[in-house]
Amino acid sequence: MSERPLFRVEHLQKYFPLKKKSIFQRETEYVRANKDLSLEIFEGETLGIVGESGCGKSTFGRTLIQLYEQTGGVSLYYGNSIEELMPQYVGEVYRSIPKVFKNYDKDLKALNALEKNFMSADDAADPNVEAHRLAKIEFEKKYGNILRLAGGLLVSSDLSKVQSLLTEKYEKGSAVATLLKKIEFEEHRLTLRNQDPSNSKKIAELKSNLAIKEAEKEKIDAEVDAFKSTLTSHPRFDEFESQLDDGIDLGSLNKNEMRRLRNDLQIIFQDPYSSLDPRFTVGNIIGEGLIAHGLFDNPDSDEYQEYIIDIMEKCGLDAEYIHRYPHQFSGGQRQRIGIARALALNPKFVVCDEAVSALDVSIQSQIINLLQDLKESHNLTYLFITHDLGVVRFISDRIGVMYFGNLVELAPADEIFSNPQHPYTRQLLNAIPKMKRPGEVIEPLPLYTENDVFDFKFRDTGEADKDWYEVSPGHFVACNLKNPESAREE
Repeated sequence: MSERPLFRVEHLQKYFPLKKKSIFQRETEYVRANKDLSLEIFEGETLGIVGESGCGKSTFGRTLIQLYEQTGGVSLYYGNSIEELMPQYVGEVYRSIPKVFKNYDKDLKALNALEKNFMSADDAADPNVEAHRLAKIEFEKKYGNILRLAGGLLVSSDLSKVQSLLTEKYEKGSAVATLLKKIEFEEHRLTLRNQDPSNSKKIAELKSNLAIKEAEKEKIDAEVDAFKSTLTSHPRFDEFESQLDDGIDLGSLNKNEMRRLRNDLQIIFQDPYSSLDPRFTVGNIIGEGLIAHGLFDNPDSDEYQEYIIDIMEKCGLDAEYIHRYPHQFSGGQRQRIGIARALALNPKFVVCDEAVSALDVSIQSQIINLLQDLKESHNLTYLFITHDLGVVRFISDRIGVMYFGNLVELAPADEIFSNPQHPYTRQLLNAIPKMKRPGEVIEPLPLYTENDVFDFKFRDTGEADKDWYEVSPGHFVACNLKNPESAREE
């Protein structure tokens, strides 16, 4: 597992609107499936997410990869750089700087005032906690991308010049990114088509244009750097420069930009029956994404067939199955088809959404071993969602525990089982069926342990407690700090 994050999630929310009970109802009510999730997912790791049905596990996975549109918060993706993608929102942020950023200090002061009320609140039910949470989300929505994209340039007294320079930087960068994407696409097709001369000619033409665009981009980059160097003595330069971040804000991408990243971000669904189109053959199901993304033009070509068969065999499916239909397979075989479909586009990240829950226990271990082998051979990162603590312990590097849309504990897998801190985590562990010898008494974990640092009120409020405290390196728990200031100093 790398120390480099693949995702950074901050205050993620997903609310589903409820149907109004009558025409006279003015306010819309919501199911708050994900309330305020913040965490990192590191390259090469398997992050397990556990909790009861309805706690928001699957919603989180689907919202993270933008199958559901997020209600609030930010999801930053580091598998590609902004320079490579140059999404539309970057240009919009640059152009908005003079108009929007002028109110930054005023809004920051108001947020800090709410922070004081938050610190004095007793638990998550206090209205000051909710006010502070909503204000942080709104502040992030307004200023987050400006801070991440402009950094130290924001200390300039001439924000119109900052806007002008960065907008030109964006336009030159977009031209380069467009050409690089075309070259990458043609080179990939060239590999698949066994050195087709027409692709080689097109690549050479694109590269000759690319050199001109890159020179223009380097020139404006140098201008931006020179202007920034004149601002380094400003007392707030380091404050803003430290917030530079090259993560791609997935929630700000348009449909076409998200589609370009779709081959990086894939999902394996829970139900191996309903997730496969019964009208498609195995070959059609696995190759649908390849055709949709233009990696192959002809599904009848030898290259296409060879590619599909290679993916099938990696997932434990015989080549002779390529023309069969889903109804001809068992549940375990169907899930292998689903895995092959996710793997076909060579993703970097896969959400395994209860990927073994619908399978017999005897088949579960085979699928889990397959997922482990594919992770190592293809350098994958997994978000593994399940309600089965036995399964998640085996496959995960870290485990997050969810409760009613909140993350209440996050720790290395072994720590969750050997040193659980949150009462809800302990309840889950107590619910695991255990084998005992005749006459043996197995004492359940006590739900609460007294200490001088934190306690829990989540049962009283029905919400996660307001503080996120690191009880040991890499082990975090949602709690109420008894002495917030001294605890944070530790």
